[in-house]
Amino acid sequence: METTNKTVITVQTTVNLPVEKVWESWTKPEHIIKWNSASEDWHTPKAENDLRVGGSFSSRMEARDGSFGFDFGGIYDDVKTHEVIAYTLGDDRKVKITFESNDQGTTVTESFDAENENPVEMQREGWQSIMDKFKKYTEEFFIS
Repeated sequence: METTNKTVITVQTTVNLPVEKVWESWTKPEHIIKWNSASEDWHTPKAENDLRVGGSFSSRMEARDGSFGFDFGGIYDDVKTHEVIAYTLGDDRKVKITFESNDQGTTVTESFDAENENPVEMQREGWQSIMDKFKKYTEEFFIS
Protein backbone atom coordinates (compact mmCIF):
# COMPACT_ATOMS: atom_id res chain seq x y z
CA MET A 1 0.00 0.00 0.00
CA GLU A 2 1.47 3.31 -1.10
CA THR A 3 0.84 6.42 0.94
CA THR A 4 1.70 9.89 -0.18
CA ASN A 5 1.60 13.01 1.90
CA LYS A 6 0.20 15.84 -0.14
CA THR A 7 1.38 19.35 0.52
CA VAL A 8 -1.47 21.85 0.37
CA ILE A 9 -0.54 25.45 -0.39
CA THR A 10 -2.86 28.35 0.46
CA VAL A 11 -2.85 31.87 -0.99
CA GLN A 12 -5.24 34.68 -0.16
CA THR A 13 -6.25 38.25 -0.89
CA THR A 14 -9.01 40.64 0.10
CA VAL A 15 -10.64 42.57 -2.74
CA ASN A 16 -12.32 45.82 -1.73
CA LEU A 17 -15.56 44.97 -3.55
CA PRO A 18 -18.77 43.01 -2.93
CA VAL A 19 -18.65 39.27 -3.55
CA GLU A 20 -20.85 39.54 -6.68
CA LYS A 21 -18.21 41.63 -8.49
CA VAL A 22 -15.33 39.50 -7.23
CA TRP A 23 -17.10 36.32 -8.36
CA GLU A 24 -17.75 37.82 -11.80
CA SER A 25 -14.09 38.74 -12.25
CA TRP A 26 -12.94 35.29 -11.10
CA THR A 27 -15.29 33.32 -13.34
CA LYS A 28 -15.90 35.21 -16.60
CA PRO A 29 -13.40 34.48 -19.42
CA GLU A 30 -13.34 38.14 -20.52
CA HIS A 31 -11.93 38.99 -17.08
CA ILE A 32 -9.76 35.88 -16.62
CA ILE A 33 -7.65 36.76 -19.67
CA LYS A 34 -6.86 40.14 -18.08
CA TRP A 35 -5.50 38.94 -14.72
CA ASN A 36 -4.44 35.29 -15.07
CA SER A 37 -0.65 35.51 -15.15
CA ALA A 38 2.07 35.52 -12.53
CA SER A 39 4.20 38.23 -14.14
CA GLU A 40 4.05 40.91 -16.82
CA ASP A 41 6.08 38.80 -19.26
CA TRP A 42 3.25 36.21 -19.34
CA HIS A 43 -0.36 36.46 -20.49
CA THR A 44 -3.50 34.39 -21.00
CA PRO A 45 -4.70 34.86 -24.59
CA LYS A 46 -7.58 32.39 -24.25
CA ALA A 47 -9.91 31.20 -21.48
CA GLU A 48 -13.06 29.07 -21.46
CA ASN A 49 -15.28 28.35 -18.47
CA ASP A 50 -18.32 26.09 -18.01
CA LEU A 51 -18.95 26.90 -14.34
CA ARG A 52 -21.06 23.99 -13.09
CA VAL A 53 -20.39 20.70 -11.33
CA GLY A 54 -18.97 18.43 -14.03
CA GLY A 55 -18.21 21.41 -16.26
CA SER A 56 -14.70 22.14 -17.44
CA PHE A 57 -12.45 25.15 -17.70
CA SER A 58 -9.27 25.83 -19.59
CA SER A 59 -6.88 28.67 -20.16
CA ARG A 60 -3.80 29.06 -22.30
CA MET A 61 -0.87 30.70 -20.55
CA GLU A 62 2.01 31.91 -22.72
CA ALA A 63 5.21 33.85 -22.43
CA ARG A 64 4.70 37.18 -24.23
CA ASP A 65 7.82 36.54 -26.33
CA GLY A 66 6.31 33.27 -27.61
CA SER A 67 9.09 31.12 -26.14
CA PHE A 68 6.85 28.91 -24.00
CA GLY A 69 3.22 28.20 -23.22
CA PHE A 70 0.97 25.66 -21.56
CA ASP A 71 -2.68 24.80 -21.07
CA PHE A 72 -4.21 24.88 -17.59
CA GLY A 73 -7.55 23.24 -16.98
CA GLY A 74 -9.74 20.92 -15.02
CA ILE A 75 -13.22 19.73 -14.09
CA TYR A 76 -15.45 21.34 -11.46
CA ASP A 77 -16.29 19.22 -8.41
CA ASP A 78 -18.26 21.83 -6.45
CA VAL A 79 -19.74 25.22 -7.31
CA LYS A 80 -21.75 27.30 -4.86
CA THR A 81 -22.35 30.75 -6.33
CA HIS A 82 -20.54 33.51 -4.41
CA GLU A 83 -19.16 30.94 -1.92
CA VAL A 84 -17.06 28.03 -3.20
CA ILE A 85 -15.42 26.69 -6.33
CA ALA A 86 -13.59 23.35 -6.19
CA TYR A 87 -12.03 21.49 -9.08
CA THR A 88 -9.68 18.71 -10.07
CA LEU A 89 -6.80 19.54 -12.40
CA GLY A 90 -5.79 17.31 -15.31
CA ASP A 91 -3.05 15.75 -13.14
CA ASP A 92 -5.60 14.90 -10.37
CA ARG A 93 -4.51 17.66 -7.99
CA LYS A 94 -7.34 19.35 -6.10
CA VAL A 95 -8.02 23.09 -5.82
CA LYS A 96 -10.58 24.86 -3.62
CA ILE A 97 -11.43 28.57 -3.69
CA THR A 98 -13.65 30.24 -1.10
CA PHE A 99 -15.22 33.70 -1.26
CA GLU A 100 -16.06 35.34 2.07
CA SER A 101 -17.77 38.71 2.48
CA ASN A 102 -16.45 40.89 5.29
CA ASP A 103 -16.09 44.55 6.33
CA GLN A 104 -13.14 45.02 3.93
CA GLY A 105 -14.92 43.51 0.91
CA THR A 106 -14.40 39.91 -0.15
CA THR A 107 -11.61 37.59 0.98
CA VAL A 108 -10.64 35.02 -1.64
CA THR A 109 -8.75 32.00 -0.32
CA GLU A 110 -7.31 29.43 -2.70
CA SER A 111 -5.85 26.12 -1.48
CA PHE A 112 -4.26 23.66 -3.86
CA ASP A 113 -2.28 20.44 -3.86
CA ALA A 114 1.35 21.18 -4.65
CA GLU A 115 2.90 19.51 -7.68
CA ASN A 116 6.20 17.66 -7.38
CA GLU A 117 8.23 19.38 -10.11
CA ASN A 118 8.84 22.79 -8.52
CA PRO A 119 9.69 23.87 -4.96
CA VAL A 120 6.67 24.58 -2.75
CA GLU A 121 7.76 28.17 -2.14
CA MET A 122 8.05 28.83 -5.89
CA GLN A 123 4.52 27.49 -6.39
CA ARG A 124 3.19 29.60 -3.51
CA GLU A 125 4.85 32.73 -4.89
CA GLY A 126 3.51 32.10 -8.41
CA TRP A 127 -0.08 31.48 -7.32
CA GLN A 128 0.05 34.42 -4.88
CA SER A 129 1.32 36.65 -7.67
CA ILE A 130 -1.68 35.65 -9.81
CA MET A 131 -3.97 36.32 -6.82
CA ASP A 132 -2.38 39.76 -6.33
CA LYS A 133 -2.86 40.56 -10.02
CA PHE A 134 -6.49 39.41 -9.74
CA LYS A 135 -7.07 41.84 -6.84
CA LYS A 136 -5.44 44.75 -8.69
CA TYR A 137 -7.29 44.13 -11.95
CA THR A 138 -10.68 43.56 -10.27
CA GLU A 139 -10.49 46.68 -8.11
CA GLU A 140 -9.34 48.83 -11.04
CA PHE A 141 -12.00 47.45 -13.40
CA PHE A 142 -14.98 47.75 -11.07
CA ILE A 143 -14.01 50.89 -9.15
CA SER A 144 -12.78 52.99 -12.08
